[in-house]
Amino acid sequence: MPPGRQPAAFALETLLDELAEALGLDPIELRLRNAVVEGDLAISGTPYPTIGAVEVLERIREHPLWAVRHELPENEGVGMAAGYWPGGNEPAAAVCRVNKDGTMTVVTSAVDMSGVSTGFAAIAAAAFGLDPAQVQVVVADTATGPYAGASGGSKITYTVGTAVLRAAEAAREKLLAAASEELEIAPDDLEVVDGVVRAIGAPDRSITVAEIASKALRFGGRYEPIEGHGGSAQTSGAPSVAAHLAHIRVDPETGEVTLLRHVVAQDVGRALNPALVEGQMRGGVAQGVGWALFEELAHDEEGRLVTTSFLDYAIPSAERVPEIETLIVEVPAPDGPFGAKGIGEAPVVGAPAAIVNAVAAATGVRMRELPMTAPRVWAALHERSR
Repeated sequence: MPPGRQPAAFALETLLDELAEALGLDPIELRLRNAVVEGDLAISGTPYPTIGAVEVLERIREHPLWAVRHELPENEGVGMAAGYWPGGNEPAAAVCRVNKDGTMTVVTSAVDMSGVSTGFAAIAAAAFGLDPAQVQVVVADTATGPYAGASGGSKITYTVGTAVLRAAEAAREKLLAAASEELEIAPDDLEVVDGVVRAIGAPDRSITVAEIASKALRFGGRYEPIEGHGGSAQTSGAPSVAAHLAHIRVDPETGEVTLLRHVVAQDVGRALNPALVEGQMRGGVAQGVGWALFEELAHDEEGRLVTTSFLDYAIPSAERVPEIETLIVEVPAPDGPFGAKGIGEAPVVGAPAAIVNAVAAATGVRMRELPMTAPRVWAALHERSR
């Protein structure tokens, strides 16, 4: 992900909190009054597509942690922030092939970056009429496989996933054409359920996918191989918005900031695999914790990098990242497969700002530099007390 979005969100979300304080408004209410909705013009002059900013802000406003933010012990605070990622578009293609045993192989050139293949299997299975366990995804190299474009955290499901959907639908059309001849029933009167092609309303008249495939994939076979090719060239965007609540404690003696609890609500379009979606959300927050509290490329007076190894470059280790509560919000993307969109990058954007705003709520001090290391926070606290 381009690294400029998190610092920009840090600046913007800090200013929004300060503005809310000056106006005597709830910070979430201020954001809701100004949240973009579908049709609003972006800075580019083009209208926003479907976007879930309002929905995620309303979701965290309802969370109990936000309600008790004024009842916390001394030196503790809750902050919120939001961030979004526009997603990406790139043409893509995929192939879905039915094997002789009735299983399906999906062929793409998209790298599995944690859950990609599982998502493709779910898309193909739902579109074709199989159990996902009957679908295998094969990643071909770029010299022989269908074009997939770059593998990125917020575009593969939206672009290649759409191609997989269309390839599965194309394979299903060939399957129904062959089944129509076998059963002497029009294709429009057939359905595919759990690997069985059957007459709608008369499930006893049926034939299995495996039976049809075996008739096609043999010497002298009667039917074309049951496979389909699908492509996509998305032109519409599918931005994902994530809103955060961070609960922190500041040690006034040392300046150390401890993240006690973190809540993230994100518009994911449609969660094809909720467990994997939650994993992406937690991973994004963990990266945001690093931006906020630990990670820094420090240089000496002559410009030499001094944080050159993990002995010097701190990252958020397991004991420093608390349990992250995930709230999945589904605002379907009209052009995504079953409404899904890319969700890998949005959760990191607003996370640092939420922690910064939580420090301000706990101490009354606004930090202007990241990461908020203990020495920097301690210095800011003592500067205020002068």
